[in-house]
Amino acid sequence: MLRLYLCSVYYSFNTKITAPEVRRMSQKEGLRANSFQFTLEGEPFRILGGSIHYFRVPRAYWEDRLLKMRACGVNTLTTYVPWNLHEPERGVFNFQDQLDLNWLLRDKNMKLRTTYPGFTEAVNSFFDKLIPIIKPLQFKEGGPIIAVQVENEYGSYAKDEHYMPYIKEALLSRGTNELLLTSDNREGLKCGGVDGVLKTVNLQRLAYGTIQYLAYMQPQKPLLVMEYWSGWFDVWSESHHVFPAEDMLAVVSQILEPGVSINLYMFHGGTSFGFMNGAVANLGTYKPQVGSYDYDAPLSEAGDYTTKYQLLRNLFSQFHSEKLPEVPSLQARRVYEPVIIQQHLSLWESLQFTEKSEEPVNMENLPVNSNNGQSYGYTLYETTISRGGLLNSKKNVKDRALVFVDRHFVGVLDYKSVEFALPDGKGERTLSLLVENCGRVNYGKALDDQRKGLVGDIVLNHVPLKDFTIYCLDMKPNFLKSQWNSVPQKPSFPGFFQGMLYVDGHPRDTFIRLPGWSKGVVFINGQNLGRHWSIGPQKTLYLPGPWLKSGNNQIIVFEEQKADDKLVFVENPDHGKTIDVYKYPFCVLL
Repeated sequence: MLRLYLCSVYYSFNTKITAPEVRRMSQKEGLRANSFQFTLEGEPFRILGGSIHYFRVPRAYWEDRLLKMRACGVNTLTTYVPWNLHEPERGVFNFQDQLDLNWLLRDKNMKLRTTYPGFTEAVNSFFDKLIPIIKPLQFKEGGPIIAVQVENEYGSYAKDEHYMPYIKEALLSRGTNELLLTSDNREGLKCGGVDGVLKTVNLQRLAYGTIQYLAYMQPQKPLLVMEYWSGWFDVWSESHHVFPAEDMLAVVSQILEPGVSINLYMFHGGTSFGFMNGAVANLGTYKPQVGSYDYDAPLSEAGDYTTKYQLLRNLFSQFHSEKLPEVPSLQARRVYEPVIIQQHLSLWESLQFTEKSEEPVNMENLPVNSNNGQSYGYTLYETTISRGGLLNSKKNVKDRALVFVDRHFVGVLDYKSVEFALPDGKGERTLSLLVENCGRVNYGKALDDQRKGLVGDIVLNHVPLKDFTIYCLDMKPNFLKSQWNSVPQKPSFPGFFQGMLYVDGHPRDTFIRLPGWSKGVVFINGQNLGRHWSIGPQKTLYLPGPWLKSGNNQIIVFEEQKADDKLVFVENPDHGKTIDVYKYPFCVLL
């Protein structure tokens, strides 16, 4: 994971800069950390930063979000450049994911974030493509990039003492010449750094002396809270995390008072569209995240101003000698008429043969996508059984399986429930397991254990099942090839449901709500909006106006178990029940 720091003081968000202009703008001296204070071009510089992930924001709204950040007094923005190497046939990297190196997991011996040869080979391929792109955009070349982060929170992983020096050298040798940083929480500071690189810290509360600890570890250096967590992300079946604006502002003020620099993570969270929500594994418990990355940030998921934004704007204005820019207007929203479901396609009618195998094959090792494996979505495994009894996953279902006998639903196996009794029956019957990749863990020690699908034996009465027919259901654009049918009175599940949204005039942002539905995925004009799940907390899906068109828009819902006859639209999001992360700090323990 590479994080870039862009200085908005020297870069106009609404101006395209050509290569000759960049050369003429070349500055003498970039960001320096040679004393207690940062300097930029030799002058004192306080970082008032904000994080935004462009891959979580529709491209049409990039400028809007950046102008809103600048109007708040943010002078530096940070963003990740994703390491997404899961589809080499489309190029060496693909800017769609914060961190998902799943195609590398085809190697059963892979050790991510180490100097394991298979991983460093991928790193070098990535840097060989990426660094030539960002090199002319560095500050010393006249561009806006003032710093580059070597890795992110490596102290939480730290399996290889040679890895961080390797990444540092890989950056320097390719021409990265701006200030290098690392970023860790308090515990990670002990082993997440690398010689010659400035350490920074991540936190939300000041109760543990974290900043003082950073100063002790790194004397006579400027202090930067690299990730000041303005809120927190959400996981399915729990509450929406909020951080009251007044409590947040009090901590930010305390951080800034002694001259510490700050970067708000997130300033604008956006949306993890598609299957890119990810997961966490706190204390060994797997928890898939929701698609909304609202984060209770100063700018909401849809780019709205919040109380946090207004309070921060008032505070940050005190650190600027000139008046801040005017606040841009908000994007208009629209509540469309409900979409009536008109067509249906059973999952069983949409299957396309993939593979036969005596043993289960995990998703990443399926011979699909030019033999690069399956990255996301669902995988269906079918075999023949001749009796009922105790079905046990041996914790080899990653992450959740709907179980069917002769295509009738009989139960669920997942990261919580590992066994149940299959009903008895006569003769041979088809056992089907529809396994969903609910999201890969992107933090901590579990990174190497993120293969999905069936990753080992499933046993019936203690006997491993054999001879599987396997179907890839990654649900990429145009994945449905079968003929749609009218919706029957009792549609079969799982299934696909289609309706048309008619947009009269210019399309506007909206939110989709699915009352009466259970769990699945929503697609609009071929774009994967993300998962819906009635257990919450997320109750709505953000639908950006630029993803719509005037006239008819196709909406497809993949539904696992229960459907209504329509979809409805609302003006504002519903994040479900809330919990205060400041009162209950266990929510942010890593």
